[in-house]
Amino acid sequence: MVGYPTIGDKTFGDGGPDIESPLKGALKELVYSSQEAMSACSRRALIAVCQLNVQHDLQHNFEQCARLIKRAGARDDCKMVFLPECFDYIGRNVVEQINQAMCEKSQYIAQFRELAKQHGIWLSLGGFHHKRADLPAAQFPRNTHLVIDAEGKTRAEYDKLHLFDLDLPGKVRLMESEFSSHGHKLVPPVETPVGRLGLSICYDLRFPELSLYHRHRGAEVLSFPSSFTLNTGMAHWESLLRARAIECQCYVVAAAQTGKHNDKRISYGHSMVVDPWGTVVAQCSDKEDICFAELDLDYVEEVRKNQPVFSHRRSDLYTVHYNEHVEPKDTATFQFGHVKIDGSQCFLRSSHCFAFVNLKPLVPGHVLVSPLRAANRLTELSDQETADLFVVAKNVQKMLESIYGTDSFTQCVQDGPHAGQTVKHVHVHVLPRIDNDFGNNPDRLYAVLQGHEGQREARCVDEMASEATRYRQWLAEEKRRKGE
Repeated sequence: MVGYPTIGDKTFGDGGPDIESPLKGALKELVYSSQEAMSACSRRALIAVCQLNVQHDLQHNFEQCARLIKRAGARDDCKMVFLPECFDYIGRNVVEQINQAMCEKSQYIAQFRELAKQHGIWLSLGGFHHKRADLPAAQFPRNTHLVIDAEGKTRAEYDKLHLFDLDLPGKVRLMESEFSSHGHKLVPPVETPVGRLGLSICYDLRFPELSLYHRHRGAEVLSFPSSFTLNTGMAHWESLLRARAIECQCYVVAAAQTGKHNDKRISYGHSMVVDPWGTVVAQCSDKEDICFAELDLDYVEEVRKNQPVFSHRRSDLYTVHYNEHVEPKDTATFQFGHVKIDGSQCFLRSSHCFAFVNLKPLVPGHVLVSPLRAANRLTELSDQETADLFVVAKNVQKMLESIYGTDSFTQCVQDGPHAGQTVKHVHVHVLPRIDNDFGNNPDRLYAVLQGHEGQREARCVDEMASEATRYRQWLAEEKRRKGE
């Protein structure tokens, strides 16, 4: 099989002989010419990746960070500096890990904001022990990745989702869950001067679904600030980073801790940058250091064009579902068939769906869940939309169970005109049920639901907004309780 397109000396294909001269020479000349044309308007940015050996002493660690950030800032073309996980400190024991935790608005983090402003550079603060003010004091700190812009402002905040718990008697014991709490939500990629950046931390590297989420949400660069142990680093560090870069077709940036931190902890080091073809383009060794790399977003685009693997995925056979819920804004409007739904009447929005109160409810708490994309029939939805629709409906039911104190519900879809569908837009009815709500025949609900809507009285806008507000408040409290 011949004829794979190339960039430079890279061949985009999974096998087959190389192209023979003179065709090979002509194609190379064509590719090099196109590369030169691309470079004139290419989207390139220089980054600095820092490798640290932090201790329990916060001031010592800050001075180490500041020294490397200053080196990066001395280069006028450097746009962003990446620091590893635990850039603030690594405690000598569990008590120290917990007690030295800090708030995002602490003086310690403020020093990094000043460094960003001083050098006019963005910072990826790869993971600090975050004592969140909105969480119960008894909860362990979060491991939080902050992105700070050149004006010192927070642009993104991500709490580590996967905690590293390993207890092998007589060999190693590192239980992150004994001093840290995991995050509860996905954070979409953030726009930075070096590209759309997907945030992860260390152990997240072993879970490709998170990286694929970032790619689906538009990431061009994936970050994995880490403090890999010596043994796992030697075995898997580079392999995992290259795998994430290749499968997601993104640059991978991995700032790392290195060396001995205390009698119980040694980190592997070898901070590196991997390009979307899987090539290591920059790397530190095993000491405190900094490496620089140029990220070329045009190259990301070219790799994806020449290996369009994401368009070849068989979503009809397999998929990954992501639970993303955001609070809708009152100023938003949502299209529901021929009707516009005011944002004040919507109480939940996901990546594919929205939930809203009913104009003419059959029972108290009768709400609707509908896909954002206009689709007349259930069979017109993609598998991702279908999964999201019913996951949202399930979560809405859980909320209504708590609010209305019932353990009985009806969920149904009127799919088509003969099923009683009056609005040509797929929607799920979610109805709390109580004893005798439709007399001694609970199935009478279906006849009433299928009957003519005009017989039911429409509610006023204020009443509907008040109900939606009540549901939003419940969801917000539930998030707070979970620590989201």
